[in-house]
Amino acid sequence: MAKPNLLLINKLREAASNIASGKDYNWGHVGKCNCGHLVQAITPMDSKDIYYTAQRQKLDEWSEFAHDYCPASGMPVDDMIDTLLDAGLEVQDIPHLEYLSNTRVLSALPGGFRYLQKGNREDAITYMETWADVLEEELV
Repeated sequence: MAKPNLLLINKLREAASNIASGKDYNWGHVGKCNCGHLVQAITPMDSKDIYYTAQRQKLDEWSEFAHDYCPASGMPVDDMIDTLLDAGLEVQDIPHLEYLSNTRVLSALPGGFRYLQKGNREDAITYMETWADVLEEELV
């Protein structure tokens, strides 16, 4: 799981807040999905920048990007992943964020463990906020 640090905690909360405030959310769009919103919070990139960067590699999903990640490739998508890793994520956190599936986060959800639905705006917000809480507790 991600390394707890204030930057990542704050950026997860910022991404969740952006989604909650009505910023365009679309799980099927690489720049407007869960990871896309986190990249937007961490970098100056917007959803269009993320989309056009992703199209260069002809991949559609962040889980594919994580699977094909090579730190020495110099590919633009790998640079975005490097940014996520520099913020404290681990490669395996990327598909977990997209699919809202890390059991440590799910176990810490308000009301107890339950599965969340990928592509559901409210579930994405809850997952990111809970993940930030879990990381914050680890800092203490």
